[in-house]
Amino acid sequence: MASFGRVAALLLLLLSFCGASMANFWTDVDITWGGSRAAITNNGQQLQLSMDRTSGSGFQSKNEYLFGRFDMKIKLVPGNSAGTVTAYYLSSQGPTHDEIDMEFLGNETGQPYTLHTNVYTQGKGNREQQFRLWFDPTADFHTYTILWNPHLVMFYVDGTLIRMFRNHESSGVAYPSRQAMRMYSSLWDAEDWATQGGRVKTDWSKAPFVANFGGIAINGCIWKGSTSSCSASSSSWMNQAAASSDLQKMQWVQRNYMIYNYCKDVSRFPQAKFTISMASSRRVAALLLLLLSFCGASIANFWTDVDITWGGPRAAITNNGQQLRLSMDRTSGSGFQSKNEYLFGRFDMKIKLVPGNSAGTVTAYYLSSQGPTHDEIDMEFLGNETGQPYTLHTNVYTQGKGNREQQFRLWFDPTAAFHTYTILWNPRQIMFYVDGTLIRMFRNHQSSGVAYPSRQAMRMYSSLWDAENWATQGGRVKTDWSKVPFVATFGDVAINSCVWKGSTSSCGASSSGWMNQAAAASDLQKLAWVQRNYMIYSYCKDVNRFPQGLPRECSLA
Repeated sequence: MASFGRVAALLLLLLSFCGASMANFWTDVDITWGGSRAAITNNGQQLQLSMDRTSGSGFQSKNEYLFGRFDMKIKLVPGNSAGTVTAYYLSSQGPTHDEIDMEFLGNETGQPYTLHTNVYTQGKGNREQQFRLWFDPTADFHTYTILWNPHLVMFYVDGTLIRMFRNHESSGVAYPSRQAMRMYSSLWDAEDWATQGGRVKTDWSKAPFVANFGGIAINGCIWKGSTSSCSASSSSWMNQAAASSDLQKMQWVQRNYMIYNYCKDVSRFPQAKFTISMASSRRVAALLLLLLSFCGASIANFWTDVDITWGGPRAAITNNGQQLRLSMDRTSGSGFQSKNEYLFGRFDMKIKLVPGNSAGTVTAYYLSSQGPTHDEIDMEFLGNETGQPYTLHTNVYTQGKGNREQQFRLWFDPTAAFHTYTILWNPRQIMFYVDGTLIRMFRNHQSSGVAYPSRQAMRMYSSLWDAENWATQGGRVKTDWSKVPFVATFGDVAINSCVWKGSTSSCGASSSGWMNQAAAASDLQKLAWVQRNYMIYSYCKDVNRFPQGLPRECSLA
């Protein structure tokens, strides 16, 4: 009828009051990287992302939202998409960000994509669920939906519920409810982990790789400053829950197409903290301990996991094995080591560093084998004068050679409370984390002639010792011995690793999630944030130190 245009205009106006956006990429998103590799076409109804050897590309929503429903039609990279990741997700910013992920991991021609989902709360993820799709996602457009309200997060594929993450804040489980998020999408290269754990690499002869976005609908609460554009009752999705038919579909998907679920990976979570509301909880806990033992996973206890090796009474295990204290005076420092050797693993240590004037002291936490051609992975905390920041010094030694230092300032006071420092070492890469935030990666480039620690079993060590000749401001500030004893406290240890005895490992290559773990898109964003704002030295940028050229891995990273 003649008034159709006026009706359509009125509909757009009504939708705008609730933050609902009719599908148009011109009005809803900004292309943020990749230059001409990203393009909006068809009067704003479509968007194309491409990737070549130089760069991928990406875009983000113009607005931030606190809750909403986000629908995206995507036709994924066809043919040999191995090594590519097409990401579609919501995220806030900063080290304690929230994030809701859908990532499509490419594969060889004829092999299925993997849909990788995750939920981050306060900077912590590790809630992965992965699925195969029951159709060819490259042949046509399909709709992928994230519905996020105060009660739950729901993931849909073509209207079929595949995953739910409920709000259990009342039970102490963090939920993304306080940080506004933007919607992001990108196409990028992750050949080191995306396809079959990194075994299949990107075939650059197939470039450019292209993903098409055929429609976008954002029905969310726009967040500006501290104000939302819609009330709790303004949209049906705000209080939407899963109907019985949705739950039946989800069960069908998870029974037939789910290939990984963190909630079933007991070897990955040796310190699993969950409520078992049944009389048999003790039997279940005993079974969990038994299962963990098969993969070298160690429930946090210093009595069972480590030996004090030097310093005499300056080192002490307390609180029924839950804490360990190292101290140092003018006579000696102190230290401990793991009872076992490991060939690959994840090592988490909670540490509260020496407070006050810690100049000249070094609190070391590292893995190492023995001998002149040893391998070693270091985290060393270099003390400073009162009020001045610690320096976190990292290094990787292979076959007795180091010189791969990266140094950081920390974005918090590491002496005021315990913080978790993690070394994840698997056959593909080494990752250094601080409170779940990735700060450094060292990838396995043995195929390019770069040595990698993959053949020597290592113990975990920690120590507190005097290094006043170099540790603080290059040795200009010395240890103030009037402040002794210097004390560092260790609040927890979790070793989820492959115990090595003789020539035998306690777990196979597929026994733990960390064995094939790689950095997600959100991890890489955090890594870039840390290195941009808190890295104070990187050997890969020190051209004066390497006049004959930077180490080979610097150009491969």
